[in-house]
Amino acid sequence: MDGLLEEEWRRLVASWEVPAEEEAAVAELIADEPDRHDWRVVDAALDRLACPACGGRLSRGPVGCAPCDLAHGFRYVAIETDRPGVPWGNEHAIRVNVSVVRRPHVTSESELLVRRLVLPALLVGMVPTTRQAQRVSAAVKQASRAQRAALAERAIEELMREC
Repeated sequence: MDGLLEEEWRRLVASWEVPAEEEAAVAELIADEPDRHDWRVVDAALDRLACPACGGRLSRGPVGCAPCDLAHGFRYVAIETDRPGVPWGNEHAIRVNVSVVRRPHVTSESELLVRRLVLPALLVGMVPTTRQAQRVSAAVKQASRAQRAALAERAIEELMREC
């Protein structure tokens, strides 16, 4: 998953001819104007910046860390362009799932499990309907903790057959 972001970052750094010693400054520039850059580049830039409050990667800190919460919210103003050859909405689904998986402490265990398991299918172009996604989520949430992983895998396999 991090490779998706790193690939876009490397592409940007190469096209802008950014020397390695200036990458942090470019990351700050991108974080200051997320609405002008692709979401993958914005997320990669945030990974290169330390939060002044918690010291972790900017946007990934604990809930309540003001700079991380703010950066996490601003990541959603970044540009979102669907990749060629995938259905409309696929890129948004990837973006949301990546965001959840990269900040796991802000969501429930069952939601995180579903998002992690569905991400590979999204990366190959699948786009579940809202109804399908809600059905999988509800099934997993109703399962006992011991049954969640197996149930989630079965539900996602079924979903992939439908899509």
